Amino acid sequence: MKSRIFLYLFVFTALLVLFQFVTANNMQKTLNSDVTRLQDEVEKMEDSIKTLNLKVLDMQYFTLENNDDALAYYDHLNLDNPSRYIEDKLLETNERKGDNPLIPYEGMESDFKINKIKVLNHKWILADFSDGKYWGELLIKYELKDDLSVDFTMLDHLLYARSN
Repeated sequence: MKSRIFLYLFVFTALLVLFQFVTANNMQKTLNSDVTRLQDEVEKMEDSIKTLNLKVLDMQYFTLENNDDALAYYDHLNLDNPSRYIEDKLLETNERKGDNPLIPYEGMESDFKINKIKVLNHKWILADFSDGKYWGELLIKYELKDDLSVDFTMLDHLLYARSN
């Protein structure tokens, strides 16, 4: 009788060890596949980051901040961020009542105001304007003077046709 109990106990222990072995093996396979999948995702994300960094560098090519030759024109003015200063001065033209004086159109829904600004170099600015429904773009020539005043001259403009 005692030998049968030991035999049953041995068989039960062997089945328990077999079950643990199979379960651990399956868990290891699942974890390995998860790790491989996550490594592939990380590799794809790193490639995406590299691509986006290249796009950002390409987009920043035509900016005052990345143009040392253009920034040299403003060294004597001791401005921390000439682009920000020029953008602020251009946005001040929005403060007038009515349409912005640099925009050669009358607002149809409300007043045309400048929204986005990109300072290209020490002479030119691209600006986006809108009245809430209609929008367009401006090419502006500017001159930052030694007394920190800025003169703006609109060179060209376009108003997009409304498409429904």
